This record gives sequence, structure tokens and C-alpha cells, in this order.
Amino acid sequence: MKYRKLGNTGLKVSEIGLGSWLTYGTAAEQKAADACVAKAFECGITFFDTANAYNRGEGEKAVGAALRSYTRSDYVLSTKVFFPMGDGVNDRGLSRKHIMEQCEASLRRLDTDYIDVYFCHRFDNETPVEETLRALDDLTAQGKILYSAVSEWTAAQISNAAGISRRLNLRPLASNQPIYNMFERYIEEEVLEVSVREGLGQVVFSPLAQGILTGKYKSGQQPPAGTRGSDDSVNGVIRSYLRDDVLDVVAKLDTVAAELGLKLSQLALAWVLRQPGVSSALIGASKPGQIEENAEAVNAVLQPDTLEVIEGILREVADFAPAR
Repeated sequence: MKYRKLGNTGLKVSEIGLGSWLTYGTAAEQKAADACVAKAFECGITFFDTANAYNRGEGEKAVGAALRSYTRSDYVLSTKVFFPMGDGVNDRGLSRKHIMEQCEASLRRLDTDYIDVYFCHRFDNETPVEETLRALDDLTAQGKILYSAVSEWTAAQISNAAGISRRLNLRPLASNQPIYNMFERYIEEEVLEVSVREGLGQVVFSPLAQGILTGKYKSGQQPPAGTRGSDDSVNGVIRSYLRDDVLDVVAKLDTVAAELGLKLSQLALAWVLRQPGVSSALIGASKPGQIEENAEAVNAVLQPDTLEVIEGILREVADFAPAR
């Protein structure tokens, strides 16, 4: 495993991190979470990400339970706040009340004394940014979180928040967590540049496009049984990728990977990590073997001519627009 600094902080995170969106949170999945966390440590992965909203807290409980037997200083743990956690009018958003209450709740669910990186899961149009930033700064002063961060904020929102933090002498944001993969590249337009300027490292999610960039889905074929694409309860997340033109491009990328002696997933992760502004790429896994395969991506080096070939292939779906 290799490690990168999280933005301008001194904190180092593994280039591959283990996320828990749509993977852990039920009793049946706890064994999978335990096995995957064990394999992650074996592979040198020390960054684990979850969120309070994942299965209304059950995701945090699963991750906390899986990490319980490991030394706390040996890993970096992140979680998030924003989405509804109850039916009350204040049970959502980035108000001081919700942030403070949910941080305490997350600490209990995770069974830990502190959260390394605390992400604002989305931007809150109903709460002054100053209020949100002051709450995060207070949590940092209390030692309940070590670094504050945001997720899926625009370049303008990141820039504005950075300016407010400087003006009020608050601790700066450390990271942004956006979606980023070969098909969804909006952060290349402005977010990466602004984040580098303001000292935020990107912790990207869905680098394998919900499993599309593993090659398991084929053009003209039904999604294999047991995959996310065949599960009506969650396949809305990947529906926009299940297009024949996208899957035709995936097949061509698979050929490029094979010529390099790589799995398609490894090629896709190496492509994401080519960006110096990216600190870590979060993978999801239900089986230890997936983690072992993905962790090897950090050793792949994509030469300029290979990147040009990939770019040419990706132009075939330049009109890709996620349905969400």
C-alpha cells in the first residue's frame, strides 16, 4: 500500500480506502464487514469511511464493531453528517444543533472517542456556512473530531468556506469527498483546482462506477444474478451506467487493462489516482478477495501513451450524464 497526505494536513491516508455505502449494516453483513476490514489491514489499507445516514446508523455500528479489535491509532476513521436521521425538523442539515447531536451519536455508534475526519455530507442551503464552520471548529477544539471536511461541495462553495475560515481564524477544511471515475469527471472542471489552492485533498467515492468498471456487466446481457445491477432495491444507483454504449467502452477498457497485465478495476483505480489532488479512492467490498485485488492498483503506473488511449476510448461516451 502507498499513502498520501490529506490535502495540506499532516495526516496520511492509504491511497485505497474502504467505504461502507450499500455494503454493511445488517446482522448478516457483519461477518462480511469483519472479514473485509481484516483483509484491508492485511493489505495495508488504514483508511475507513462511513456515514451516519448509511442504513440510519447501522453502517456506523458495523464499521465500529469490525474495527473494535484494532489499535485506534493504527487507522483513520471518517464519517459524515447532513442527511435526515429522524422525523424532526432539526434532524437533518448542517445546523449547529444537528452537527453537535449527530457527532455524539456517531461516536457512540462507532464506539470510539474521536473521529479523524468529519465530512459534511452535502451542502446545506438553509444554514449559514459560518454556523456550520464554527460548529466543526468547536468539535475540533473539543477533540471529538480531528479534521473537518465536506462532500460533493461545488468549487464556489469550497472557495467561500475557505475564505470564511480565514476571516474568522477557524481551522481550515481538510478534504472534499466527491464522486469521481472514468465516466463522472466534473471535479476536473473546477473542484480539483480550487481544492488544491485551498488545501483540500480529494477522497473520491465510486471510483469503479458502482462496479461497472470491474467488467462484470456486458453489453446486451442482463446483469448477473446477485450483483447490484440485478437488485431492484439498489440498482437505481447504477442505472445510468447500464447503457450499451457505456458497456461497449468498458469492454474496450478491459482490453487495455489486459494488455497491461491488470484487472479492469485496477486500471480504473490507477486512473483515478493519477491525479495528484486525489488523496484516496474509496472502494466498497463484500468479499475480501475484492479488497486484495483493488489494493494492487497502487502499484500500477499508467504511462502517457496509455492515458491517451484511455482518453480516446472515453470520448465515445462524452455525453454521459448520470441520472440523479
